[in-house]
Amino acid sequence: MAEGENEVRWDGLCSRDSTTRETALENIRQTILRRTEYLRSVKETPFRPSDGLSNAVALDGLNKLLAHLLMLSKRCPFKDVREKSEFILKSVQELGIRIPRPLGHGPSRFIPEKEILQVGSEDAQMHALFADSFAALGRLDNITLVMVFHPQYLESFLKTQHYLLQMDGPLPLHYRHYIGIMAAARHQCSYLVNLHVNDFLHVGGDPKWLNGLENAPQKLQNLGELNKVLAHRPWLITKEHIEGLLKAEEHSWSLAELVHAVVLLTHYHSLASFTFGCGISPEIHCDGGHTFRPPSVSNYCICDITNGNHSVDEMQVNSAGNVSVSDSFFEVEALMEKMRQLQECRDEEEASQEEMASRFEIEKRESMFVFSSDDEEVTPARDVSRHFEDTSYGYKDFSRHGMHVPTFRVQDYCWEDHGYSLVNRLYPDVGQLIDEKFHIAYNLTYNTMAMHKDVDTSMLRRAIWNYIHCMFGIRYDDYDYGEINQLLDRSFKVYIKTVVCTPEKVTKRMYDSFWRQFKHSEKVHVNLLLIEARMQAELLYALRAITRYMT
Repeated sequence: MAEGENEVRWDGLCSRDSTTRETALENIRQTILRRTEYLRSVKETPFRPSDGLSNAVALDGLNKLLAHLLMLSKRCPFKDVREKSEFILKSVQELGIRIPRPLGHGPSRFIPEKEILQVGSEDAQMHALFADSFAALGRLDNITLVMVFHPQYLESFLKTQHYLLQMDGPLPLHYRHYIGIMAAARHQCSYLVNLHVNDFLHVGGDPKWLNGLENAPQKLQNLGELNKVLAHRPWLITKEHIEGLLKAEEHSWSLAELVHAVVLLTHYHSLASFTFGCGISPEIHCDGGHTFRPPSVSNYCICDITNGNHSVDEMQVNSAGNVSVSDSFFEVEALMEKMRQLQECRDEEEASQEEMASRFEIEKRESMFVFSSDDEEVTPARDVSRHFEDTSYGYKDFSRHGMHVPTFRVQDYCWEDHGYSLVNRLYPDVGQLIDEKFHIAYNLTYNTMAMHKDVDTSMLRRAIWNYIHCMFGIRYDDYDYGEINQLLDRSFKVYIKTVVCTPEKVTKRMYDSFWRQFKHSEKVHVNLLLIEARMQAELLYALRAITRYMT
């Protein structure tokens, strides 16, 4: 009775056909009840030392199944699956077996659960999107439930991710998930690592590879250097990095495979930024997402508090400091006034090219000195760090130690004219999908700012996007970088730089301290801009290196 979770087939629950789901649920119910009865019988028989290990394995296997059922009871878009999962859990509990309960309070540690769309209360259009996502992955993950503030973007994001992971492409499926693990691990993002470890095994990946990068094929090990530089210092990527991968004899990558890998790496580096930037909670069925401990009278026990799993409502702390509502109201008014003044200045006079170049260099230099007071090294846990090499390699500002990095001029190599066509040529349709996602993130607006309506936010969105690219040394000749200091205050710059460059260091204090009068949906919108600008910056450096190798 010590078989793992693989004995149960969850796939039938992803079907749009209710009869197929009903059959799958009945099979799951019978399997779980068999295991439960076995464990009950074991409790009632005299203990033999030789049984200890096999019984522990059997209990662990059952607990994994029960955790998966708990996730389905809360997160499946199909009502029949949610209800039947809850019924099976109660049946197990009635037989004297402890069942799990969720830890934490919803999909995000930063956003109150009541402000996030609850599964089961979505409209028909959103239900179709949830059902598509669930059918593709067998789960409705917390990232999706936070991105749902912006349905237009979410639809594009899910379509792109589905294509990268599951549709026809140069790389085999298990390679794709392993590359996702490698990329997420660079930022110590155990949330994404755990999800893709499960997906990797589900598509037939070799469990030995998960013991460390040195156990993976040499071809994937060779990708480690590109992963490292792309994640932390993409301006250092050269055509020599590309040549080393394409000319590695029997371990060589093809150009098409390499483009697929680069897109996956940049996708998951950026998604790690979103995960930390929005405080995404562990999935219910993963480590840290549930507990088998019974709740105490006050709904949490002391060990929950020490592990940070306390109730946000009961332990509410104003982590942004004692800021009055009127203070944050005036912050919004001041920002809108600056936007009006800048628009008037634009209409009156235009700075010279020399002045524009000078302002870029000043902003690039100043961005090096933006860092958080919480800025300290985060030591990666072994279960994450084994998926990459050189754990001490991280983000470094360009000009530290007197090292000069030439400015990357978008006029010489840009996504629209160069990167897009290269990706589409070597990995058909993906360039189009990524381009659509970039455009939606960049142009997304509801013409609101906090409590104000009918506001043109294009100037603010452009400042955020261009500030991120400026941190990566990327310059737009037609943009006045003087606007950035006018529109982005220090706390916002600290948040942006941390999310984009060292996301593992993001704290709730940072999230709370910028744009204090803005809605959570607007802060999630900011994160969409951050991750897409970051992804595009990484892609520009990698694709330019590939282009230089090819010419």
